[in-house]
Amino acid sequence: MAKNPKKRVKFRQKLINKYRLVVLNEDTFEEKLSFKLTRLNVFVFGTLISVMLIVGTIYLIAFTSLREYIPGYSSTKLKREATQLVYKVDSLNQVLEVNNLYIQKVRELLTGEISEVLFDKDSVLSAMKFNKDSMNFGPSDADLEFRLDVESTDRFSIFNEATKSADIVFFSPVKGIVTDGYSLKNKHFAIDIAVKKGTPVKSVADGTVIFADWTIETGYVVIIKHSKGFISVYKHNIALNKHQGDMVKSGEVIASAGDMGELSTGPHLHFELWNEGYPVNPVNYIDFEQ
Repeated sequence: MAKNPKKRVKFRQKLINKYRLVVLNEDTFEEKLSFKLTRLNVFVFGTLISVMLIVGTIYLIAFTSLREYIPGYSSTKLKREATQLVYKVDSLNQVLEVNNLYIQKVRELLTGEISEVLFDKDSVLSAMKFNKDSMNFGPSDADLEFRLDVESTDRFSIFNEATKSADIVFFSPVKGIVTDGYSLKNKHFAIDIAVKKGTPVKSVADGTVIFADWTIETGYVVIIKHSKGFISVYKHNIALNKHQGDMVKSGEVIASAGDMGELSTGPHLHFELWNEGYPVNPVNYIDFEQ
């Protein structure tokens, strides 16, 4: 059935019929503004406004920083920064695990938790888990005696050479009488210095405190890591002035000497000096005499 031509003409006529939009003053009924409009003009104008709003919104979202405020949206820069942070956190976790393992092993050495030792319990070597006699690369008893003779007869010459090669200067942690010296033969890898109880114990050089805690056998213990692979150990203290992780300067007070610990026989400082993982004779580097 064909559409009525009159209805089609009537609809077209409605689109082009002119209307007037008038803005009046409500009190005086004075005409302020007036617009001549048709339904077709209103439709076209509304369509254009809608298209412009849609295009403007798309532009703001796609090409401005406002897109980052849209829930669920993540920019390429943010993704890259998040990835880098994940890598950094993973690296820091690995470093932290290694440091914690290192500190745990040092603590076990000092507290005597590791058994089956062949060395003097008053030394850091007392907790090493290996049989020295079964290993052939170590020096013989004759070699040890020869080294002791050389050190005792030419001590200051050795000190000068060691200081030159190490490029580091050490100062005495305390002033006192050496009551028990360094002895490879007796496996006493330290010197004992008699002092009054409460005598300030000073760091022999600049470094970082890697251990500062109480042990049953040696009382309060401080271990400091220095440059050039040196580590100094201070035992039998009655109090600590530093904590693990602290940076110390040469001559800075780190503890108070005493006679704490089961292995102590009186007020003294048990001092050890290590280089690259091996004990060295402290008197070759430091003058302990008053």
